[in-house]
Amino acid sequence: MNRIRTRFAPSPTGYMHIGNLRTALYAYLFAKSQGGDFILRIEDTDRARYVADAVEFIERTLAAAKIIPDEGPHHGGKFAPYVQSERMDIYKHYAEELVANGHAYRCFCAGENNTPSDEKTFGGYNRHCRDLTPAEIERNLAAGKPYVIRQKMPLAGETTFYDVLHGNITISNSELEDQVLLKSDGMPTYNFANVVDDHLMEISHIIRGTEFITSTPKHVLLYEFFGWELPTFIHLAPVMGKAADGTVSKLSKRHGATSFNDLIEAGYLPEAITNYVALLGWSPKNSCQEIFSMDELIAAFSLDGLSKSPAVFDYVKLDWMSGEYFKAMSDADFAHAAERYLVDFDALRKIFLASLLKTRVAKLSDIPQMIAFLKNLPLFDAELFTNKRNKVTPAKSAEILAPAIKILEQVDDWTLDTLNEKIGAFVTESGLKVGTVMWPLRIALSMQKVTPGGVTEILYLLGKTASLERLNGALQKLS
Repeated sequence: MNRIRTRFAPSPTGYMHIGNLRTALYAYLFAKSQGGDFILRIEDTDRARYVADAVEFIERTLAAAKIIPDEGPHHGGKFAPYVQSERMDIYKHYAEELVANGHAYRCFCAGENNTPSDEKTFGGYNRHCRDLTPAEIERNLAAGKPYVIRQKMPLAGETTFYDVLHGNITISNSELEDQVLLKSDGMPTYNFANVVDDHLMEISHIIRGTEFITSTPKHVLLYEFFGWELPTFIHLAPVMGKAADGTVSKLSKRHGATSFNDLIEAGYLPEAITNYVALLGWSPKNSCQEIFSMDELIAAFSLDGLSKSPAVFDYVKLDWMSGEYFKAMSDADFAHAAERYLVDFDALRKIFLASLLKTRVAKLSDIPQMIAFLKNLPLFDAELFTNKRNKVTPAKSAEILAPAIKILEQVDDWTLDTLNEKIGAFVTESGLKVGTVMWPLRIALSMQKVTPGGVTEILYLLGKTASLERLNGALQKLS
């Protein structure tokens, strides 16, 4: 069997959305699972939509997702260059070869004859220059008329190709326009350049979205015209998004963050995103496993695990998976990941806060709201001190806070162990239930019903001075 070689060939016309990332991931996983090669190729022939930093952005995204090319613009390889704008002579050579073999022709139309014909069901170019005589062609060339090179499509019959997910797909040749292969400025079109490059770079399997199915017959005909062996085609179903009203449509900005970078900025771990995206249209055979390392994904991946049905991007499921990754992290690693949100704390408190937060967050951007009360105490609200379950009222809270403050004022060793010991002793001596004592202390310290960590954890994080200020302030207002 020939060596498995796949490619990811993005256009630098924007940033990588989830569908792009999934395509790259599946191509990478399949190649690596078969001991093959994964190639990054930049298809930058659409110069009008070129975004200057898009290539660097694509490469950074792949690196963050741990999708590492074996060959590419900055990885080397025997088929370099891997940027299409640097391969212009190659495309010109093969376009001229098609013209010489009668499978393409020079089109000199510049508007007046470039309109669709009512007689053509494909609704495209009217083929005005398709049958120019050699003399007419020579006159146009001698006059310096600009031209494009068009593919000469068969006018009858059908083109059939096999897709791993969708089986045999047949399209009538009458629906195929004589597409442009080489533009008048010498720049190739996508449909031409990607076929030439896939053949020359020995790509064995082409994995891409279903939006390319209608273009594939044109590609197949080019392979046939050149006498080249066809690669294996795998067209992936789209990734869908669910709107607030429950309707499902192709994933877009209206559904929320839709690019890898957007999700990173929202505070999801790169490896959690990659893991989740892997399951958007693929599932391991004979396994219910959902959490995978990259090595485990490679070991488990196979084409027969792919689905031809659209996948729905579910933020609830992503939140769950991200939370599982956070829980599995060490406190130090989580503190490092969340560093930008924990700058107000010393090293020890960062680690301790990490131990409280990592089991409670789905994404790092949840942290600021969860710990905002540690920096700025919310407005006082006496009603928060009412807790029917623990039989606590604002008046009862004042009775509990006063002696608790006196005990805490005497604490010099403001550590968790000491605070736990002193608060525990106070609960025992008071004869009250733990919840009855802890409720007013928690509210006085945080002014919110739910906090990461309990009373002693909040005391430790705030420090002695700030803790006593908050407790005394609450007691004064309650009194």
